Amino acid sequence: MCGHGTIGLVTRMIELSEVAWNGSDRIDVELCLPSSTAAVEVFRRDDGRALVMLDVRPPSFRQDSFDIGELAELLGLSKEDFSQELPLETASGDFVHLVAPIRNLPAMRRIEPDFGGLTTFCRENGLETVAAFCTEVERQDSTLHVRDFCPAVGVSESAAAGTTNGALSSYLVRHGIVRQNSNGQIIVQAEQGHEIGRPSTIRSVVSMDGEAVARLQVGGVATKVVDGSLYLPSVPA
Repeated sequence: MCGHGTIGLVTRMIELSEVAWNGSDRIDVELCLPSSTAAVEVFRRDDGRALVMLDVRPPSFRQDSFDIGELAELLGLSKEDFSQELPLETASGDFVHLVAPIRNLPAMRRIEPDFGGLTTFCRENGLETVAAFCTEVERQDSTLHVRDFCPAVGVSESAAAGTTNGALSSYLVRHGIVRQNSNGQIIVQAEQGHEIGRPSTIRSVVSMDGEAVARLQVGGVATKVVDGSLYLPSVPA
């Protein structure tokens, strides 16, 4: 499963008329994976662009014991920069994330990670990313501001991370920070990538069954930044 690939692929297929709206504002696609399938829902926005949403596995949570002073040092922060109201938690779904609530937006902007140290920290603690977030935001329509550090899996900082935002949305639900809308869903809009010059918006939709997350979708809108042709050498018959 790859969120970036899915959003880009489906958007391009619509552009090429390989997948058509057929007079509707919604398209349902089934993504065939090596060992399973995944549901993809595509919605035509008012501006005509395709909002692509895919299902991800809701995470489970545990409260591991971490040295918050060590983590603060690795992020270039102080212990006081972490939220005093919300706990550090490990979210385990398609990836394993350390959810790190930060006090405010200025603290998020001050983060200067020690990527080598974070790699060691993640591997020693069975983590794949450190997902720092705060509920103070830059955009009025955002729910949270996110920075996701992933050096243990080969990416220093992700500009847009679907599985991470799915985990963060579930965390917000878990701690009662977000509420259901009139349709019985919880919509979380995350802003990410601002500090590395690649601002992105990630949308998460949480459907509840009582107190449990019944369905978790993440997605967004793809923007074309390059177009061209790839020529491959001919292969003898």
